Amino acid sequence: MVEGRILKVSGPLVIAQGMREANMFDVVRVGEQRLIGEIIEMHGDRASIQVYEETAGLGRGDRVTSTGAPLSVELGPGLITSIYDGIQRPLEAIFKKYGANIQRGIDEPALDREKEWFFTPAVSYGQEVVGGDVYGYVEETPVIRHKIMVPPGKEGRIAEIHAGKFTVTAPIGKLQLEDGRIEPITLMQKWPVRISRPYREKLPPVEPLISGQRVIDALFPLAKGGTACVPGPFGSGKTVVQHQLAKWSDVDLVVYIGCGERGNEMTDVLREFPELTDPKTGRSLMDRTILIANTSDMPVAAREASVYTGITIAEYYRDMGLSVAVIADSTSRWAEALREMSGRLEEMPGEEGYPAYLTSRLAQFYERAGKVTCLGSDGRIGTLSAIGAVSPQGGDISEPVTQATLRIVKVFWGLDSTLAYRRHFPAINWLNSYSLYRDRLNDWFSENVAKDWMPKTNELARILQQESELQEIVKLVGADALSPADRMTMETAQSIREDFLQQNAFDGDDSYTALPKMYALMNLIFSFDKKARLAIEEGADVADIAALPVRERIGRAKAVPVRDYAQTYAEIEAQIDTELSALTQGGAQ
Repeated sequence: MVEGRILKVSGPLVIAQGMREANMFDVVRVGEQRLIGEIIEMHGDRASIQVYEETAGLGRGDRVTSTGAPLSVELGPGLITSIYDGIQRPLEAIFKKYGANIQRGIDEPALDREKEWFFTPAVSYGQEVVGGDVYGYVEETPVIRHKIMVPPGKEGRIAEIHAGKFTVTAPIGKLQLEDGRIEPITLMQKWPVRISRPYREKLPPVEPLISGQRVIDALFPLAKGGTACVPGPFGSGKTVVQHQLAKWSDVDLVVYIGCGERGNEMTDVLREFPELTDPKTGRSLMDRTILIANTSDMPVAAREASVYTGITIAEYYRDMGLSVAVIADSTSRWAEALREMSGRLEEMPGEEGYPAYLTSRLAQFYERAGKVTCLGSDGRIGTLSAIGAVSPQGGDISEPVTQATLRIVKVFWGLDSTLAYRRHFPAINWLNSYSLYRDRLNDWFSENVAKDWMPKTNELARILQQESELQEIVKLVGADALSPADRMTMETAQSIREDFLQQNAFDGDDSYTALPKMYALMNLIFSFDKKARLAIEEGADVADIAALPVRERIGRAKAVPVRDYAQTYAEIEAQIDTELSALTQGGAQ
């Protein structure tokens, strides 16, 4: 154990001397209240310490004690449905024990030491195991079967294994290592947050992460194991998009990191998720959710640790062969913590005061996403998708955090405050957003939804682009100057925007759209467009076509319950034929 003394206190930065024997990234305890900190720089016997709690009251000469271990998270049964702060302190357990006001220096274990879990072995006495192999199972929630795994880097022979009820620290057996030493096996393991968990092989992502959001799944899909960012100004709906992804994404587990965001947003998650039903399992969404709550009123330094805490927990579940999504809201607040510490350390600033290593730190986070063959002899495959919100001041995406993020991620969902003010949600701008996974996901959509899925979605994007060009003409000379075909394009684009891309998060049938219904809705809009153009060639007027009653039914089609959409859409299709036929016959007379 290394002990030093405080030399200087500057906000969340503490400089201590007498720490020559300590190591980089060791966790330390600072002052009489034993505040949690982490060594981030060493110069001789002086250590620069990032303290994750309020440093008021610390003074020169106060004791600093190194624990000799890096900042790590506890991994085992009991993580799911929990809510932690940025350094994995269990907020619910702290509330029950200490009340609403969290005192400084509290050291509560992340996993409940008293709760017992029923363990079912999957190995037997004498069996050889390597890192990643599965010792056995615990039913953590009704939807997640928790695999108790051999920690990476360990291998040997099972000397003892037991079934039954155990706490996370009680030995469930013994492992004889290759050098003859015997170690106890427990339900829990620890892992340093700044080191990514190893895997056997990284694979190309070829399956989409289905979100149920039409603008995402149809135009800008994200692959399982992919990376995406959601930049946008204040009030443009970043949190709306993040919450929708957390609620409805086609993944086994969601780790939601509230990094420096307002407390009411995390409160919304806590209130809504237990009441919502996962469309995949029919269970409460909290049965597959872990929350990291590091709100804006908490110490700024803890934001820096929160994203590493979240993604390390996600990697652990990925290693079980699960599909995991990490949602960080927002990485701008995390970057502000980097800027704060960089300034305190008196480092040479980069653009807008951010540290010069901003891009590499962002890359270290996003590059831990991916589709991998996990460690272990069973060859299981897991995916980890990383989605980060970015909050550029004034919506200026040329600022450093957004630009650094765009160099790394492959999906850009650009939010538009103009759309948000029109109450168009999700407010993803279809003209400047993009997905680099579209070509890679083509085969999956062709096999699992429809062979012409990609051509149809490409046509959606083409019509919306054409509408943008036509609007420039309309601004100059008015809509009457357009040809009937171009006016019909404007009508179809409006239908795509309002009847397809726009979704109501408060409508149970519109909040989430399955791919078959999404494809059918696309076909309905295209069918009306095609038949209307034929009617125009036979003499029908575009204004009369736009005023047909069936247009309103198409507009309401997105809210039709999934069990009824096939029949309802067939009725709308028949109504399109009837009304357009009456229009052309009336025109002919």
